Amino acid sequence: METESAGVRLVERESELAELVRYAGQAAGPVGRLVLLSGEAGVGKSALVEAARRQLTTVRWSWSACDGLFIPRPLGPLFDVAGQLGGELGERCEAGADREELFRALLNELGSADVPDVVVVEDLHWADEATLDLLRFLSRRLRDAPVTVIVTYRDDETGGDALRVALGDLVAQPSTRRIRLEPLSEQAVRVLADGSGFAPDDVFRLTAGNPFYVTELLQAETHGVPASARDVVLARIARLTAGARAVLEVAALIGTKVELPLLAALSDAAGLDRLDRLDDLLASGLLVADGIWLRFRHEIARLAIAEAVPAHRRLLIHRRVLDALHTQNCDDEARLAYHAEAAGDAKAVLRYAPAAARRAARLGAHHEAAAQFNRALRFADHAGPTERAGLYEEYADELTLLDRLTEAEDAGNRALSLRREVGDRLGEGAALARLSRIAWSLCRGQDAVTGAYTALAVLEPLGPTVELAGACATLAHQRLLYADYNTAIALARRARQLAERFGATAVLSGALNTEGAAAAGLGQEWTGLMHQALKTALVGRHQDQAARAYANLVGISEGRLRFADAERYLLEGLVYCDEHDATAYSSFLRGEQAHVFERTGRWDEAVAVAERVLNEVGPSAVNRQCALVRIGVIRARRGESGFWHGLDEAAATADEQGEPPYQVAARLARTEAHWLAGETAQARREAESAGALGEACTSAERGAVAVWLRRTGSRHPIRGDIAEPYRQSLAGDAAGAAALWTDLGCPYEAGLALLDSGQEAHSHQAYRIFNDLGATAAAQVARRALRSLGARSIPTGPRAATQAHPLGLTRRQHDVLGLIADGHTNAQIAERLFISAKTVDHHVSAILAKLQAPDRATAGRIARSGFISRAAESL
Repeated sequence: METESAGVRLVERESELAELVRYAGQAAGPVGRLVLLSGEAGVGKSALVEAARRQLTTVRWSWSACDGLFIPRPLGPLFDVAGQLGGELGERCEAGADREELFRALLNELGSADVPDVVVVEDLHWADEATLDLLRFLSRRLRDAPVTVIVTYRDDETGGDALRVALGDLVAQPSTRRIRLEPLSEQAVRVLADGSGFAPDDVFRLTAGNPFYVTELLQAETHGVPASARDVVLARIARLTAGARAVLEVAALIGTKVELPLLAALSDAAGLDRLDRLDDLLASGLLVADGIWLRFRHEIARLAIAEAVPAHRRLLIHRRVLDALHTQNCDDEARLAYHAEAAGDAKAVLRYAPAAARRAARLGAHHEAAAQFNRALRFADHAGPTERAGLYEEYADELTLLDRLTEAEDAGNRALSLRREVGDRLGEGAALARLSRIAWSLCRGQDAVTGAYTALAVLEPLGPTVELAGACATLAHQRLLYADYNTAIALARRARQLAERFGATAVLSGALNTEGAAAAGLGQEWTGLMHQALKTALVGRHQDQAARAYANLVGISEGRLRFADAERYLLEGLVYCDEHDATAYSSFLRGEQAHVFERTGRWDEAVAVAERVLNEVGPSAVNRQCALVRIGVIRARRGESGFWHGLDEAAATADEQGEPPYQVAARLARTEAHWLAGETAQARREAESAGALGEACTSAERGAVAVWLRRTGSRHPIRGDIAEPYRQSLAGDAAGAAALWTDLGCPYEAGLALLDSGQEAHSHQAYRIFNDLGATAAAQVARRALRSLGARSIPTGPRAATQAHPLGLTRRQHDVLGLIADGHTNAQIAERLFISAKTVDHHVSAILAKLQAPDRATAGRIARSGFISRAAESL
């Protein structure tokens, strides 16, 4: 089999090619697939896809790529595909539709033809955030669609955290399949080098089996071979004429894909008007024709050529490219901004970079938006102070959404200084409100409150304005966080009135949100206000406010022990935040997800999610708090070590922030950790410090505080309503409280309620619950309680089955895995094992986490490989 690259054979790729063709062909099923094709740079990913295209001619192919040359235009691959498919998608693109419309239009267009669709997205390691969100969107909807999406990316440079997170999300989808290309073996290189005049051993030594290096080395036809691919490429183009080399340099600086009319307009001096010049370039194998485009066969070659262009000539070429794009009425602001910066044209940068940033923000590509604002600010000396202030403010807003809070605060302070410099009191007040919100996210509670009051003091004398509405909403939020609910509601309603007067729907959504949360704090009806806040944000496309609404829907539901509701909002909120690049809120929601998992007995998943938050979160201490507490209490319950550092950090941060809910959560976690260790006096002190804040909390939080105060022997009083499970415990109805906790899906709390009764039978039940959860330390507390009761039958200690199992599965999880391997559904497993379907769901989640399996099918394959029989011997 031959590639298009000068006859070099595609070797050692037969199985991968067959697999790729099979996945692409399944679209005719229709069985939709997302295929992740990975490998190091130059390993032959594009060549493999090209070979698949030549084999599979009964489908409609669409080709796109992510461009690493400049800060990409958001959804660049989607626009590439739109140019090929046309239809509704093309119309929506030309109309400047928002991302939701574009996503839906693409999905509608795919599969609308008489043949299945295969869409190729190359070089995902350069993808913008909106493109990653698009792939998440598609991956969730491909299962029954006649569409295969093939994505190539370099796994030796995965593009940072955003891509790693996206790949994790994509792999978890049942429609996703993975193919990885390895470098060629020494034998394959020997076959390719046969008859070339090169010593095969030298070729393998110089290239390490990388197909690109091998190809370029053999085609360079020179024995003075440098060790780097860059020199190999330059040696190859040295054989071209001077005119062809000049055209190639221009093409390399234009980008991965080059429009023929643009290249022609730029290359008259190099003689491109003569057809043989273009033929020379195509014959070189460095460029290939693709409709009205030329593209570089290998990005490595393009980069090598571009980097070799002398700086002075590079500047001139970029200026010519910018002029030509102007002449051709190019509307790609990101592309124009890149060439403007490379050309040193400050005026053009300040024109195009902010426009590109705002377009990116509307499309939910907030990383790209921040990068474009940063690009504009590199030329800020050429703008007036008011324009500079506006750029810093928009930059700060993007950075805040990305959880890059230290940078956001710096940008916000620069904007504030500029507003004050020009005497802009409205702008000053708005800047102060922005800095207040950033300070809160950094857990500097007093700074946040002071900033909010100062903003209001600046703006109130100026009369009714949008800025005043925003300041009222900001202060309302601050009062909410300190449980000053009545003040929060009054300020939120004032903000609502002003926002409605000026049509400021973002402020309106925020005010509705705060009023709803404050109503919940007072025990009043809140869901209508919160859903109105969410609807207002979604209709107005205010992504930060929509994300905040989801966060509060989750948090309030969880706080009211409505875990099913919390999980439903979590699912919707995480999808929204991930698909809209709302990093800060994604981290917050995952922290809440870890909390729900912990409360409902899914501790492995809770730890996994919490650790992900800690690994990914920026400087936002708010988003670290929940994760630290969840990991701390679970490790304490399991009798593990190393959790105090996290609980210390959580408590210190909560005290600095000064918000009662965070302080209570941190103090109760420390209370439990001391209690589990038998340190009753220390546990009592921590519980009493939480008790001093109990009146500012929800009924569930007050109930938890009250129960821990009694459990540690404290007589500290707690005033206010207490949620029902806790109230029954305090009334001495251990069985009733345990039943309620069980109905809520909270086994650990049920065990604690039973243990509190001081009855032998209940303590035995508690021990079994703790043992099944792997709560070794809590089980030891139950054993001590049984001993103090004089029980005749005292368990000898936690069963060793879980520890002995090769992957740490409990006996029950082992049984569930065996039934998964036999193809049983969750409902069938529940019937076979006489447990609830919800319990089976929890077991399946824990099994997947422990096996690190993306889905139950993978877990089943692991079981069928002989794992079940070997593991059974250890149980």
